[in-house]
Amino acid sequence: MDNKEVLLLKKALERQKKARQQAENILEQKSKELYDVTSHLRESNNKLENLLSEKTSELDGVFINIIDPYVVMDLQFNVINMNRSAKEFLGFDHVEKLVNLSQFIHPDFLDYTQESMASMLEVGSLKNYRAKIFVAEGEEKWVQINASLIYDKHRRPIAAQGIIRDITQETEVKRLVAEQKAQLDIIVENSPLGIVLSIDGKIVKTNSTFTNMLGYKELGLKNVTFKSISEPENELENSLSLDKMCAGELDEFTEIWKFKKNDGSTIMAKTMMTAIHDEHRKKDYQVAIIEDISKQLEADRKLKASENRLSALISNLQTGVLLEDEDGKIALTNQMFCNIFDIKDNPENLIGIDCEESEQENKKFFKKPKAFVNRIQEILAKKETVLADELEMIDGRILARDFIPIKNDGDYKGHLWAYQDITISKNYRKNLETQREKYGSIIANMNLGLVEVDNEDVIQMVNQSFCTMSGFEREELIGEVASNIVKVKDRSIIKEKNQNRLDGRSESYEVEVIDKNQNIKHWLISGAPRYDDAGAIIGSIGIHLDITDQKLLEIQKEKLLKDLENSNQGLQEYAHIVSHDLKSPLRSISALATWLSDDYKDVLDEGGRQNLELMQEKVASMDKLIHGILEYSTANSSALDDSKVDLNTVITDIGETIYIPEHVQLVVPVPLPTIMADRIKMHQVFQNIIGNAVVHIEREVGLVEVLYKDDGDFWQFTISDNGVGIPEEYHKKIFDIFQSIGNNERSTGIGLSIVKKIVDRYQGSVWVDSVVGEGTQFHFTIKKDHN
Repeated sequence: MDNKEVLLLKKALERQKKARQQAENILEQKSKELYDVTSHLRESNNKLENLLSEKTSELDGVFINIIDPYVVMDLQFNVINMNRSAKEFLGFDHVEKLVNLSQFIHPDFLDYTQESMASMLEVGSLKNYRAKIFVAEGEEKWVQINASLIYDKHRRPIAAQGIIRDITQETEVKRLVAEQKAQLDIIVENSPLGIVLSIDGKIVKTNSTFTNMLGYKELGLKNVTFKSISEPENELENSLSLDKMCAGELDEFTEIWKFKKNDGSTIMAKTMMTAIHDEHRKKDYQVAIIEDISKQLEADRKLKASENRLSALISNLQTGVLLEDEDGKIALTNQMFCNIFDIKDNPENLIGIDCEESEQENKKFFKKPKAFVNRIQEILAKKETVLADELEMIDGRILARDFIPIKNDGDYKGHLWAYQDITISKNYRKNLETQREKYGSIIANMNLGLVEVDNEDVIQMVNQSFCTMSGFEREELIGEVASNIVKVKDRSIIKEKNQNRLDGRSESYEVEVIDKNQNIKHWLISGAPRYDDAGAIIGSIGIHLDITDQKLLEIQKEKLLKDLENSNQGLQEYAHIVSHDLKSPLRSISALATWLSDDYKDVLDEGGRQNLELMQEKVASMDKLIHGILEYSTANSSALDDSKVDLNTVITDIGETIYIPEHVQLVVPVPLPTIMADRIKMHQVFQNIIGNAVVHIEREVGLVEVLYKDDGDFWQFTISDNGVGIPEEYHKKIFDIFQSIGNNERSTGIGLSIVKKIVDRYQGSVWVDSVVGEGTQFHFTIKKDHN
């Protein structure tokens, strides 16, 4: 190796040393920088750890100090953490033992809870979950929970947290409010008084009592004003009262209003209206309590009239009346009382006199004056009703005295003395007993069955005719319950009729009974209540007529009517069949005549052709006759299809369908009415009369007019023509079947008989006025309400 190479190697080594030194310097510098960064990171990490510790402490403080129960649970409902409020509310501590929240849920809310949990897993939160739970010692609570999910760093749900709010008291308050509202609604809807809520006099809500009171359906009065349905007796004052209340000037008033019902009638009602203001007086309500007093007012009116009548009656009674007030003063008496005791003064002048003085004055008229006064004192001490207390007077007269105490709402208001001269009645009492025996004998032997029962339907008396009708002996009937021993097929009828007797109603009715011998009989019973002397119902009396034979006749009659109906139906079917069978050979004859005319017209002479034409005319006439007979047979049997019929259209149709000679004009001077009738029947009536009219006019200018007039319950129509007229001897005959005028071969004699049948069905009449050579007027009527 030469020097040059060595020199080069030295230089290379020197450069390598310098490079290594430079690299070491750079490494040392980078190491220092790395150390500085590490120190800074360590310091920053310490700061972060301290900050994290501070935040964790803060969160723990917040968690502990939340007022509402706060719970963290895993997704299987196991409690992870809970605050003190939650422990106190639930009565469990998760530190002491594992707590699963599902054990607190009420069974009724398990499905709802599962659905709510699924919803939270889907959306991440749960709002306003409301349910019933069990807490410590099985106590039930209502809770509201707002919760959210807790996620790990990969956004996977690992737990849930939520705040529990106790809403038991709130729920109970709501339940009580709802219950009270329901009770209030029940009270309002079942109140016998009408209750109305309105704003400014316009109805907002009513109860059913008020809507029923006025005959409206539910909500039928909403938004209706009071003024539109009421007619106050004093319209000005009532209108001002309501206006003042709506203006806030009046808080309440009570008045009598007349209300218009839905059917147009009216009722009188006591209306008590009160204004209800909201706290800001921005909206005023009116609450009206409405009581229907129509019957009360009518009763008051009748009572007043009754009082007037009673006063007039007492004044004119043939019984001596003395009305004494609670202070022992005369309040009212009549002329008969004055006559009985020979008092010369007018009854009006006795009012106010002390009755004790009157007793001392009047005792001289009686055989036993002291007993007369003592008896009065005895009666007044007891203050009980006494009837027919007999008193014997010095002059031989016998008086019957009644004492009636008068009370009003339990308060004693006085009493009434009534004196009646029964001298004559006492003398005739024996005669009356004789008469009773006489009439009792008549009742016992009359042909009608007579039964008397008490209010329990127990038989008190029967006559021999009833025993014969029923097959029982008198001893078998007396004391027995009538409905049990006399078997009536429909027992509900007897129960209903017995109740009617107790209500004071009399009536007649038919029953089907089975007598003792098991024979079915029909009885007509006329029943009436039976009263005692005081006017109280003590039973009923029934008169029985055996109508079994008449019933059998009615059954036979119904059978005959049914047979007649079937016979009529058969005749109608027969008419249709006959018309069909007759028309068939007629069509054949017509066809043969046509063929003969067509095939042999060149061979036949004039006489032969005329005979064939005459044959065709006879066939047509026969066809028309058969058609007329068929129409006649159904004129009063087919059902009437009534509808609105414009008779102007009917006349127009007839003018277009029948043959009307060119010299004849059919006119309707005044438009005809639209009536309720069967269109086909009306067409038949008008066509038959008009058809007859147009072919019997021989004048150069013929005229047929259709006229009408409104005759109250009927429409009257007239069809007038200026034709040849009808002789008087035919005026009635033409309405019979097969009757026509003269030898007119064009007429079948059926058309007008059909007219009469149809008019009869509409409860009308048909007649003709005619002068030969001048014209004819056919008149007929149709009853408007023929159904």
